Amino acid sequence: MKKTLSLLAVLMVAGIATTPAQAATHYVSGFGGISWMNNMDISDTYTYAPTNGHNYTTSTDLGSGLALTGAIGCDYGSYRLEAEVGYQTNDVKSAVDFDNGAVISYPLEGTRYAIRGDISVLSLMGNGYYDFDLGSKVELYATAGVGVAQVSFHNVNSVYLTAKPEDISLDANNNPGFNGHETTLAWQVGAGISAPIADNVRLDLRYRYFATTDFTISDYGSANWNPSNPDGTNSANTNLSSHSVLLGLRVNF
Repeated sequence: MKKTLSLLAVLMVAGIATTPAQAATHYVSGFGGISWMNNMDISDTYTYAPTNGHNYTTSTDLGSGLALTGAIGCDYGSYRLEAEVGYQTNDVKSAVDFDNGAVISYPLEGTRYAIRGDISVLSLMGNGYYDFDLGSKVELYATAGVGVAQVSFHNVNSVYLTAKPEDISLDANNNPGFNGHETTLAWQVGAGISAPIADNVRLDLRYRYFATTDFTISDYGSANWNPSNPDGTNSANTNLSSHSVLLGLRVNF
């Protein structure tokens, strides 16, 4: 799957660079909007079978956030090709831990506990579009793209220290938390509608679904959030996906 996505990305970017300039109208675009990341399931890289076969997963809930994209492309009439840089960031809200599918409950925090920090994504994508003329120069379009993404974790940690049975209150966790980043392949699909608002300028509203392939986070396995656990690992596997609504401008030149 990763090899296929890599090949598609290379071919798309190569197509933008090698298609005759006189056959296309060139444009730049910029978008901003709201992004909603789906829950991230972060699982240990393996099950430690020699003892009792624990298999730890953390399901992390993320809030809404900001999404931005900028692109340069070529318009060939009914279809377009472009290279895009994107950025999105979302706060981490809460998490639930599982062991072999069973929810882990903590004495005071319960099954779901508060998390702080944020996760951001910087992406470089090659996109293709197919435009449908609705009349009066209004266009409906479908889009798909492939590329690479750098997923970064910023000060991600639980808000409170894990409570012990004898505790009467939750203590604040003063540890700054996990910081790190990993690079992985990514893909996206979407649809939108655009209309002219001035000469060579179009107003564009779109929906985008963005996702990465699986990647491994170093130093984020259960052995790190529970050092006394003999079955934990130092790394974990996960992926990321999001929904975005974006509004922007496309300027032909």
